[in-house]
Amino acid sequence: MSPTETPEKRSRLWLMLLPVIVFAALAAVFWKGLSGTPNEIPSALINKPVPDFVLNPVPGLDAPGFSDEDLKTGKVTVVNVWASWCAPCRVEHPLLTELAKRTDIQLFGMNYKDEPENAVSFLGTLGQPFAAVGADRAGRTSVDWGVYGVPETFIVDGQGMIRYKHIGPLTAESIAGEIAREIEKARTPLPQSGS
Repeated sequence: MSPTETPEKRSRLWLMLLPVIVFAALAAVFWKGLSGTPNEIPSALINKPVPDFVLNPVPGLDAPGFSDEDLKTGKVTVVNVWASWCAPCRVEHPLLTELAKRTDIQLFGMNYKDEPENAVSFLGTLGQPFAAVGADRAGRTSVDWGVYGVPETFIVDGQGMIRYKHIGPLTAESIAGEIAREIEKARTPLPQSGS
């Protein structure tokens, strides 16, 4: 300790540095959170059965609605949650049209908090890739599925178990990579738990 440095001066120095230290620590925490991949947010429903639900068809659209029973047919289902007012949904839509060409899956759409005429116009303009489209006007089914926002995409195995969740718009890379891998994994049934 230098002869001119008193305990009072050291206390004042710490008091001046404390806000800088706290700010730096908070900035580091926020940076770490922002630098993560948003579609890696875990879902409590992975490897759990889809919730019980019935979604009516979108009025004016020539496609049936669907329910949890339609996801237990033995075929892997990709469920895309979308809305006409969602800009990223518009961006990913051509990729869904390509995905729908696969014969080893069924592609269903969950129309989230949308006006029927807007949903019909959206699909009429961009193309209708879905084998079924359920109207979730109040958003209750989406909440039961753990949806944070649109778009989100789920992979459901043939027994109705949610096997994967992708948050955000699909990309060509995600479809060729993680989505293709997760569809393949969903072909293998989960082991049954002992009774």
